[in-house]
Amino acid sequence: MKNVLITGVSSGIGYASVQYLLKQGYKVFGSVRKEADAKRLSKTFDTNFHPLVFDVCDDQAIQHALQKVKSTIGDQGLAGLVNNAGIAVNGPLQHIPIEKIAHQFDVNCLGLIRVTQAFLPFLGASKNSSLPPGKIINISSVAGRFANPFMAPYCASKHAVEAISDSLRRELLIYGIDVVVIQPGPIKSDIWEKVQATKDDYMDTDYAPLLAQIGNMVSQAEKKALPAVTIAKRIHHILTAKRTKTRYIIAHNKLSFSLMQKLVPDRVIDFFLKKEIQKFYKGND
Repeated sequence: MKNVLITGVSSGIGYASVQYLLKQGYKVFGSVRKEADAKRLSKTFDTNFHPLVFDVCDDQAIQHALQKVKSTIGDQGLAGLVNNAGIAVNGPLQHIPIEKIAHQFDVNCLGLIRVTQAFLPFLGASKNSSLPPGKIINISSVAGRFANPFMAPYCASKHAVEAISDSLRRELLIYGIDVVVIQPGPIKSDIWEKVQATKDDYMDTDYAPLLAQIGNMVSQAEKKALPAVTIAKRIHHILTAKRTKTRYIIAHNKLSFSLMQKLVPDRVIDFFLKKEIQKFYKGND
């Protein structure tokens, strides 16, 4: 039985990935931040699921989880590490408090690095390791390639995840450990409720007419959202395939998205965005 560690499994992509990989015969370690979530998931999943309670910003808690994994798997090692834990800080960049932006990067970027550094030995990252090389799968986002307004901290953190993943993949070539990025588009999860809640923090700014439309924008995005199990299946494919791509876009319109990125100049995109934005300010001057 192969072992996999997934961070951020209380809901969404993490939860669906635990559920799917257990069905494929894996032993899955899943991190959550709250003891209540650990107990809930232990009751939900079978005995091959092992909850780990830690925040990716807490070095001491990560080390405690590492010892728990070590005592459970012995000298078997990990077949995969899925860095899924993350948050989204949204709003107009000129008004977002710096501490919120810093926390965005602490979780999505430094948290990923903390967990990866801690568990790399279990993936065979040692010159004399007897373990077969494991795989690292980093959950990024299409936002790591295309930066939307009011998503600067999140988009920037995912751009960073892309760069971290490329550098890490090339560094780990000496061990045969692969690093693969998954770039989801809209996925069905509770993140949409959080996005809508954020707008209320900035309704006293010049961006209020735009922010008032977030509910409609979210509704449209939700209609195109894919089920989280779509990502889980791709994770399983990456873990089992002999050859994989370095990154996968998983979105409802991934072909048009890729073509737009390659063929449409930034200024053209800005032009059409400006036309849409101006609609909301007519009559508000």
